[in-house]
Amino acid sequence: QVQLEESGGGLVQAGDSLRLSCAASGDDFTPYPMGWFRQAPGKEREFVAATSWTGNTKYYADSVKGRFTISKDNAKNTAYLQMNSLKPEDTSVYYCGASHILRPDYSMDYWGKGTLVAVSS
Repeated sequence: QVQLEESGGGLVQAGDSLRLSCAASGDDFTPYPMGWFRQAPGKEREFVAATSWTGNTKYYADSVKGRFTISKDNAKNTAYLQMNSLKPEDTSVYYCGASHILRPDYSMDYWGKGTLVAVSS
């Protein structure tokens, strides 16, 4: 079993930056593809960013491209999401995920409990 725990969320103003972290643990954990999704109130969960297990290949939703950067440190079993130039529409609960393989729809096999990011205008 794999456990994921997000941290780094908070309340910021538009234009500010935040870095989310996702620490992975578990007896079965090996470097996995990882990703970030978000869910705003009343909306479905949506893809934000994903990376291959090496961290060398990265994918982004159009809405965050150029502002967000995903990375991972396999030595620390941790993934990150650096979020710059935050907008009020980025307000969501952000979920970290890990998967055995990186699928075309970026669906994940394991999920964290989420961390709230709130951006005020």
